[in-house]
Amino acid sequence: MSDSLERSTKINSLKEPVVKRLCEVLDKSSTKGWRKLGEIVGNDRRFKVSSDDMEMCSLKVLELEGSPSLMLLRLMGERGCTTGHLIDYLQTLGNSEALQCLKPPALQILIQPQSVSIICGHNLRLSCHAVGKSPVQYQWFKSKEEVPNSFSPDLVISPVQMKDAGFYICRVNCGDAFEFSHWAQVDVLNVTLCYGQSYHFLDGRQKVVIQPQSQRLHVGEDLQLECGAVGRPIPRYQWHRNGVPIPNSTKRKLMIPHVMQEQQGRYRCEISSSSERMWTNEVDVVIAPRISVQISGAMECSEDDIYAIGEGSNEFFLNSIPEQLYATDKVALLIGNLSYQNHPQLKAPMVDVYDLTNLLRQLNFKVVSLLDLTESEMRNAVDEFLLLLHKGVYGLLYYAGHGYENYGNSFMVPVDAPNPYRSANCLCVQSILKLMQEKETDLNVFLLDMCRKRNIHDDSTSNVVLRVTANIVFGYATCQDAEAFELSSTGFTNGVFVKFLKKRLLDDEKITVVLDRVAEDMGQFDATKGKQALEIRSSLSERRALTDPILPGDSADLAHAHSRQWAKAHELPESMCLNFDCGAQIKLGFAAEFSNVLVIYTHIVKKPTDMSFCQAHVTDFSQDLDVDPKLMNRETPEETGIYLLSSSLPQHCLYTRLSSLQKLREELVFTVCLQGTFTAMDDDHPIHWTKSVNIGKPLIARLDLHRAMRRNSCLQTCLMPHSPSHSPCHSPGPEHRHHLYHGSHQAQDYNRLSPQHRYLDIGEHLQGAVGGCGDIYYENLSQCRYDPPYTSGGLSSSPGRLSIPIETTDDINELQTVFINSLQLQPQ
Repeated sequence: MSDSLERSTKINSLKEPVVKRLCEVLDKSSTKGWRKLGEIVGNDRRFKVSSDDMEMCSLKVLELEGSPSLMLLRLMGERGCTTGHLIDYLQTLGNSEALQCLKPPALQILIQPQSVSIICGHNLRLSCHAVGKSPVQYQWFKSKEEVPNSFSPDLVISPVQMKDAGFYICRVNCGDAFEFSHWAQVDVLNVTLCYGQSYHFLDGRQKVVIQPQSQRLHVGEDLQLECGAVGRPIPRYQWHRNGVPIPNSTKRKLMIPHVMQEQQGRYRCEISSSSERMWTNEVDVVIAPRISVQISGAMECSEDDIYAIGEGSNEFFLNSIPEQLYATDKVALLIGNLSYQNHPQLKAPMVDVYDLTNLLRQLNFKVVSLLDLTESEMRNAVDEFLLLLHKGVYGLLYYAGHGYENYGNSFMVPVDAPNPYRSANCLCVQSILKLMQEKETDLNVFLLDMCRKRNIHDDSTSNVVLRVTANIVFGYATCQDAEAFELSSTGFTNGVFVKFLKKRLLDDEKITVVLDRVAEDMGQFDATKGKQALEIRSSLSERRALTDPILPGDSADLAHAHSRQWAKAHELPESMCLNFDCGAQIKLGFAAEFSNVLVIYTHIVKKPTDMSFCQAHVTDFSQDLDVDPKLMNRETPEETGIYLLSSSLPQHCLYTRLSSLQKLREELVFTVCLQGTFTAMDDDHPIHWTKSVNIGKPLIARLDLHRAMRRNSCLQTCLMPHSPSHSPCHSPGPEHRHHLYHGSHQAQDYNRLSPQHRYLDIGEHLQGAVGGCGDIYYENLSQCRYDPPYTSGGLSSSPGRLSIPIETTDDINELQTVFINSLQLQPQ
């Protein structure tokens, strides 16, 4: 063992007790303290410390428990200073007491035993490794009792039994010195495996092996639910009911004595560790009331329906179980368009889609979440969504982006739409509904977070013929002929609609009741009063809720095939370890931010002892992908644009974000480049090693959404008699790209507006895409969230266009009229 800590260790990695002792020594010394150390480091061109840095350090004395030395060490660590460099500086400083702080203790435990959850019958291994100035001895304990014949660094119990569960600790002796390891908990699960089934835990990742089971109880009985996961470290548990955490329910087994009827609902458990999180299956707990009835005459019922409270009694209780509606499956497509090529860009759709994805997954929806799709990509994504639907499924489509509404039909605008756009460049929501109806779904929900202003450039009228079905719900973020807003913020915030929707989405209520409550909440929001109000149109006749349980119907094989299709688009590459010739080992990990956004992170697992510097980064990505080299291989997720997933990623890695995976035409092949320097090298120029990695087509890339549109695409039902698909679409002159501002008749270019003119002058600002539409404009409003293009003064490029009423159904056939009339507007 060396006389000092590992010289190549970055000083930011020093243990807290070491840093604390060192700072105390440097803070109290007037001649050999932090100021003199800063001067020495300032003369070194590698970690130059400026006078401004030293002044910032000195200000720390004004803070409670502030330490100038700690600030200086942090600055040095951020600039790559290692323990070896620090030792050299302290030797130059001549501070022997500070040097002593970096000397290792006589006995040091390097590897601590980790808690583990394991299946009965498997092999258990706990490890504790220590180093000292003389040979070390080990003794393992279970609680306070010595474990017989356990004198090695590894405690192995093979096979492990239920009685072996408990808490273990290791005592390490080195001469007169001794240390105790951390406690390690061993949880042994009694799991019966099916024939041929096995679990492998070499990677240490969590796996759920015990799922909770549905319960049907009566008031006053005891509820018992159990789940279990294996992995290292031991998982943490948190039970939820109807999406809400249950207080003090953090054990594998949930026990609620003497249940009441209000405790029925949907239960599941969140299982997590420091690096990952997963959920058990969600199960229904039905608690029936005991209804007392007096029976004076003959009554026919089954034994399950009725029982007497006592022998010879004529008082009985009915086992009343309310009727439960089921979905054969639940599927959601979420699209957020924000990076428009020819129109103002948006911010909120990314946050909105991310939040709704997490909420819908809690409701057991199969969710596909996509950002920034072109027209062909949107149509192909809808086709894939339709493939997941069949009889009895609950289908949900959420869209956030630019949009418009003409003649009762809503149009979603792709990111590559021209300026101006027309129906042939967009997707008609009612056309998608028509295709969903053909799948015989039980519930069709559309949540449209976009403007509903008229598009004066679109002369088309609809030819979509819809069936009259009592299972349709439209939740519009705003009223007809009105705009939808997103909140102005320096950070990432939700749009107005999702800001309130996400608070109600997990409520166990009929979906129209949920949206009614969202409308009420939005109505109390001062920032949008009189400007944006939720509108609900529904033909839903049954009490169907997004929280309804899933019960596969007669088409179980079809449902299974659809599940495989969905899983295909959500398979992450397996994490891998790369071994380089120099002896270094790099871990390559992957995470999904959205269905078409992949995060890659690299971490140094092992490096040679004589290597003073080591770093790995990824490069050479396909030209198909949207990757900014300046945002690759960053030290924090936020630096590379990963704002929403950052808290779930492992620390101390280099991060790269790959968006637009749907554009990937070939398998994703890239290069991992390792660079390092050795202590024996005369210069500081690093040596490079490279490895090529092929991870196939990750996530949504497997579905080839970039392909040409299919013949049976949703495009076929979006054609309009007068749409530009039948007559060429042309771009207008520059005058068509201007808009009105503050009631002026002078057209102004949006990009030339000063920032203070881009928001409503209210407490919580609103912002959007483009200003006034047609011949309507507003005081203090220059942009709304999702608005169609328009011309100055509201003049149409089509002669006579303004003579056509905004609201009409004259050109819609009789069946379409009947359907539209069946969608009742809900009171706000």
